[in-house]
Amino acid sequence: MNKLTSSYSPVHVIGGGLAGSEAAWQIAEAGVPVILHEMRAVRGTDAHKTDSLAELVCSNSFRSDDATSNAVGVLHAEMRLAGSIIMRCADLNQVPAGGALAVDREGFAEAVSAAIAAHPLITVLREEIRGLPPKEWDLAIIATGPLTAPDLADAIRAETGADALAFFDAIAPIVHADTIDMDICWHQSRYDKVGPGGTGKDYINCPLTQEEYNAFVDALIAGDKTGFKEWEGTPYFDGCLPIEVMAERGRETLRHGPMKPMGLTNAHNPSVKPYAVVQLRQDNALGTLYNMVGFQTKLKYGAQGEVFRMIPGLEKAEFARLGGLHRNTYINSPTLLDQSLTLKSRAGLRFAGQITGCEGYVESASIGLLAGRFAAAERKGASPAIPPVTTAFGALLNHITGGHIVSDDEPGKRSFQPMNVNFGLFPPLDPGALTRPEGAKRFRGKEKASAKKQAMASRALSDCATWLDKNLLIGGAATR
Repeated sequence: MNKLTSSYSPVHVIGGGLAGSEAAWQIAEAGVPVILHEMRAVRGTDAHKTDSLAELVCSNSFRSDDATSNAVGVLHAEMRLAGSIIMRCADLNQVPAGGALAVDREGFAEAVSAAIAAHPLITVLREEIRGLPPKEWDLAIIATGPLTAPDLADAIRAETGADALAFFDAIAPIVHADTIDMDICWHQSRYDKVGPGGTGKDYINCPLTQEEYNAFVDALIAGDKTGFKEWEGTPYFDGCLPIEVMAERGRETLRHGPMKPMGLTNAHNPSVKPYAVVQLRQDNALGTLYNMVGFQTKLKYGAQGEVFRMIPGLEKAEFARLGGLHRNTYINSPTLLDQSLTLKSRAGLRFAGQITGCEGYVESASIGLLAGRFAAAERKGASPAIPPVTTAFGALLNHITGGHIVSDDEPGKRSFQPMNVNFGLFPPLDPGALTRPEGAKRFRGKEKASAKKQAMASRALSDCATWLDKNLLIGGAATR
């Protein structure tokens, strides 16, 4: 405790993974002391192998480092602008990986651990926090990740409600709306039903003939699949079976389940009844992303792209997220958290990282970065400054805290699911932002899509720099 030399009371951070480490660093760099509580060394997890902070469990890749036309690369760049310790240590421990940022796992974790330990305003306590932070910790961040210990998970559930905490992702693929062929597909709700806030045309429908359906079922069954890790178990439950497991239970199972054609009429060919239909539902408020209804899957990523592009209308689909089913403790953030990641039922208590419903190392660390900045601002008596939704920071934060559309038409299933950062979370460009390049004979398809991504990336980095410049209260380094 002798490291706490600031005049401010400390902020407590629970969890020393990427999000917790980044949150602690941002708070301390703003001149506010931090107590970082990490249970490893006292209690391990089924996935971690060391006691190091920010240990990478599943992969050593931070994915694309292209900040000109890749959303995760833009997030890398924004984090670097914000003084991220995670990105600094990743850059120092980079290993060859083409256009991706991959790191030496041990070197990376050791570098983060050393930086945190050396910071004069961070104290690391190796202990398990078994319940919610006590009220005397007026400002605290829970960043315990997908392997939150049972006692703390129970305490979170008790505070937030029995249905607010999930232990497994049942993830269906999400498609960029502008890559769906609407010359084949059409908008219609089943039986033209107008639900709350609906119009009767709330789904995109992809029709299949009997021949196409049978070929699709064969491909699902034959597709390369991943298995569950030993510590995950096999978390199948009614209403959430992987699509390929349903296919294995009988050739007609899908036609009487998520692919049933009843109540739908093909707007392009009304006289021909589809043999089966794949429905996609709007997934975000911007209308840029659509979720494949009922298509949670254990197919490997490569197989998903091949099999799902067999569906008429999705031949050229680009996926913002592919499907999966795996262990991941996370809360129903759009309902529970405000824009500054604070629990609505308890002032001063924030959540960060994968437990908020983001997916991926970089995304988790970035939400930790924001939570840390918000907490530091609050400790200094300022209002947290929310990043513009045009930035990668803001787009991801908006998805977590309110950009997702809640669905009431699938009882027993959670509508909100974890998401990687992608350009589908960003607001559309202003009209006229894209112009035909000088001398170009054509400006459509891949050329236009590439230009769109570059314009979004440029806008994001410009807006992020402006946001950071306006919030120097949080950006100043602590005195060493």
